[in-house]
Amino acid sequence: MARLKRFLPLLLLLAGAVAIFASGAGQYLNLDALQAHEAGLRAFVARQLPLALLAFIAVYALATAVSLPGGTILTLAGGCLFGTWMGGAATVVGATLGSILVFYAVKTSFGAALRERAEASGGRLKAVIDGVQEGAFGYILTLRLIPLAPFWLVNVAAALAHAPLRAYALATFLGIMPATFIYSGIGAGIGEILSRGGTPNLGVIFSPKVFLPLVALGLLTLGATVYQRLRARSGKTL
Repeated sequence: MARLKRFLPLLLLLAGAVAIFASGAGQYLNLDALQAHEAGLRAFVARQLPLALLAFIAVYALATAVSLPGGTILTLAGGCLFGTWMGGAATVVGATLGSILVFYAVKTSFGAALRERAEASGGRLKAVIDGVQEGAFGYILTLRLIPLAPFWLVNVAAALAHAPLRAYALATFLGIMPATFIYSGIGAGIGEILSRGGTPNLGVIFSPKVFLPLVALGLLTLGATVYQRLRARSGKTL
């Protein structure tokens, strides 16, 4: 019983991955699918807003937990269907819950063996593990603020470094907020174009509601990256 409890998060993770790939849900994570189903999804949101929000959070959490490609499209979809603020908030909650599931799955199952392998091989994973050990909250927060940092890598490294759950969850929740709301704002801009019967293309980038969030995203990435490098050079704990 204790052994089953230890591997339960991993089993849930694997079951979710099998369900997603068996159903072929991944094929819908693109702009074409969003455009094709936008009217029906909007109608469902209008009729059943609380249920639609819960369903979106659950889908996002599962997609995050299994590292399904297309997280950006899901974030855009959230902004498109629920608006910048509601869609962004739902995305942050879903992503945080999915990250916690990965954290527990790795930590309670094969964490010790993976940690030994990472320590022996060195590389990027070991570097992140060392950074988390030096200062879990600050290091994870900084990495979460960089949209290009691999999300799964931070999840796994934090678990292998035995980061405190509270610090990990809070750093994840706060760190993903800026980029999430920026992407959600872009999704809201795309949703406005779709509601007018338009078709998203490269020209949508120059729409103020899309272009300005993209600029903010670039500044966020640059600022977080520069901050991380300055702290690393100074030899201070993040």
